[in-house]
Amino acid sequence: MMPTQLVQDNHANDVRVKTVYSGDVMITYIKHNITLEEFTQEMIAICRFLPDQVFTMKWVDEEGDPCTISTQLELDEALRLYELNRDSELTVHGKEACNLVTTC
Repeated sequence: MMPTQLVQDNHANDVRVKTVYSGDVMITYIKHNITLEEFTQEMIAICRFLPDQVFTMKWVDEEGDPCTISTQLELDEALRLYELNRDSELTVHGKEACNLVTTC
C-alpha cells in the first residue's frame, strides 16, 4: 500500500478542512463531532496564532458566501451542510482581528 493511500484510509471518516490564512493554504482533518473549542485549538495550531491572538474563522458555503464560525451551532451547521452537500472539503478562512496596532 502506498503512503498516500494510508493517509486517506486514516482519514476516511473525517472532514477534510482546507484552511486559508495569510496567503497560505493548509489541509487538516477533523472529526464530524468536533467541539468549537477543539476546532478553535486546531485553527490556532495550523495558522500559528499566538495563544492570546484574537481571530475570526469563516467557512465558505455552497454559494461562495463567507459564514462566521463563532458558536457550536454555527460549526455544527457548517458540518451538517458539508455532509448534506457531500462536499470534498470544508473551506475555512482565518483572519486576525484588527486592533489599533494591526492594519487588516
